[in-house]
Amino acid sequence: MFSEKVHVMNHPLVAHKLTILRDKNTSVKDFRELVSEIGMLITYEATRDLPLTTKVVETPLCKAELPTLAGKKFAVVPILRAGLGLVDGVLRLVPSARVGHIGMFRDEETLEPHVYFCKMPKDVADRDIIIVDPMLATGGSADAAITEMKKRGCHNIKLMVLVAAPEGIEHLQKVHPDVDIYAGAVDDHLNEHGYIVPGLGDAGDRIFGSAFGVSEASVLSVIINGNERASVLFTRMHAHFTGMGG
Repeated sequence: MFSEKVHVMNHPLVAHKLTILRDKNTSVKDFRELVSEIGMLITYEATRDLPLTTKVVETPLCKAELPTLAGKKFAVVPILRAGLGLVDGVLRLVPSARVGHIGMFRDEETLEPHVYFCKMPKDVADRDIIIVDPMLATGGSADAAITEMKKRGCHNIKLMVLVAAPEGIEHLQKVHPDVDIYAGAVDDHLNEHGYIVPGLGDAGDRIFGSAFGVSEASVLSVIINGNERASVLFTRMHAHFTGMGG
């Protein structure tokens, strides 16, 4: 059904943890921990092709030429805000990875995603990129994030999600056939509201324990028109995305 660029985890631990994650009765604390744990397990698969070199190491018994990661480590790029929940799991496996951030919102009239924030390591074009987001629904946000990274000179890009919809995968395969997709599971379909079914609900709300208090329409107004509320809105957004907001 999908190309060889789509990698769906076939592992009992991932399946088990995803089931707990989907349960509407799972607490915020457990949900957040599970997102990180599943992210770490998927990272293990997504990094199988990292380049290796060798170096001489002295063990308690002798000197030996042994494998070690080569070159610059990759950069992990969460799509704000829900993508932040996956970063810790990635860094637990590769602590030296760099972290960029990309923020997007959807125009409530056109439904098109817009990038409002993008902060990357200075040498991001020289690094492999893993974009992380818990959900791949329509594929619009992932498409915009990948396009933004390509504009910055990135070539080797992967997308890592917990749950994907077939519609989102098909969209990305059409517009970015060069990008590998790593998913914990592929669900049945999108409903009329664009939610993945059976899915797990709104991942951002469940990670942070609250709904986002600034409407997309308000953000769009600030970005397009500009007004004196911009700094206040942006401060609230930044605090919420970094887990400090009320």
